[in-house]
Amino acid sequence: MNQMTPTAIAELYFDCWSRKDFTDLAAHLSPDCRFAGVFGTANGPDEFLRGLTGMAAGTDSLTVLKRVADATDVITWFDLGMGGAPATAVANWTHVDKGLITEVNVTIDTREILAASS
Repeated sequence: MNQMTPTAIAELYFDCWSRKDFTDLAAHLSPDCRFAGVFGTANGPDEFLRGLTGMAAGTDSLTVLKRVADATDVITWFDLGMGGAPATAVANWTHVDKGLITEVNVTIDTREILAASS
């Protein structure tokens, strides 16, 4: 079986988010995957997918601007529109080991999103 490259997995991650359907991503999550971001943390595939599904439900727009990668890590810079707020710049670091996402860390300035939701 051919493993997907980290870049291909990151592309799939964002494609699934745009479609608001993470069925295709589930097979690429490590059993002990972790997510950390300003909106919360998740441990394991079930929590990870539950969190992503919640984020996708509140997403108005998602535009990938740049992606840089090496053999195990991918950083995706994108604009995220949520809750009627103007699009906000986000950095997403995805670590892939043996074809599986083991860790995702996200950095975002949430001021506009939180202001729009209050």
